[in-house]
Amino acid sequence: MSRFTTRFGPQATAMDVAEGCDLSGKRIIVTGASSGLGLETARVLAAKGAEVTLAVRDLTAGAKAAEGVKAQNAAADLRLAKLDLADRRSIAAFVEAWTGPLHALVANAGIMSVPETRTPDGWELQFAVNHLGHFALTLGLHGALAKAGGARIVSVTSGAHQWSPVVFDDIHCLFRPYEPPLGYAQSKTANVLFAVEAQARWARDGIVANAVRPPAVATGLQRHIGGGRMAPHIVKSIPVGAANTVLAATAPELGRLGGIYLDGCRQGEVVYRADPDRNGVAFYAIDPANAERLWEQSKRMLAG
Repeated sequence: MSRFTTRFGPQATAMDVAEGCDLSGKRIIVTGASSGLGLETARVLAAKGAEVTLAVRDLTAGAKAAEGVKAQNAAADLRLAKLDLADRRSIAAFVEAWTGPLHALVANAGIMSVPETRTPDGWELQFAVNHLGHFALTLGLHGALAKAGGARIVSVTSGAHQWSPVVFDDIHCLFRPYEPPLGYAQSKTANVLFAVEAQARWARDGIVANAVRPPAVATGLQRHIGGGRMAPHIVKSIPVGAANTVLAATAPELGRLGGIYLDGCRQGEVVYRADPDRNGVAFYAIDPANAERLWEQSKRMLAG
């Protein structure tokens, strides 16, 4: 089967890929929408008529971000809600407060290469926030997604997933030394595997799930690695960085095509060794057996 492609090139912006799209009547959640790619994603989706909920950990920062969007587009229908993906009570409260259908969930929030930190459950923080938090949130919102009829899940990953598979026997680094970049990498692999398994399990509910890799963009995400280690020639602007995410949330062609890894506004090539520029998707990140294993293991963690 041929890989999915589009007419958009590497410099396409989020607004470019949403051209001609009418999201009136659609309800969308974007996590981590107070800055960076999440905020740009929310801005574009709202500009196309969607009701967009900014799910943020810091309500003050979220309110400031919403004000900025409203200053540019007074008609933007933005909602603000508290969500701390490291706190299971916060996730449960968010889910309980949601009513009605949900047409798209953009799992954008994340942390990168943080010093070794554990949640009250003993989970490594990057895996807890980047994967388990979004996993719990999406499970809780499954009914709302199914009710929408044709809902989408957009799981934001990274080319850094090529640095490490999910180490199933020691996910939380209880036996091996903790290395921040590798912890980040396995959480990003988990983001891809989550989309693969969500598609396999929920397609019958009319839900499409895809993973997206943003290009290199300088945002607050890199604050723990100095923020300046990316080669200048590969760094893109925030509007370009959000294009892949908006494409997955809006493209008519992706209304029924799921379980894929989008890279540069097209389906990424499967790679069997790490690419220097992290192009393509590692074979282990789309392996159905790995995806099923991660799903079941994640459920057991949340049940514990």
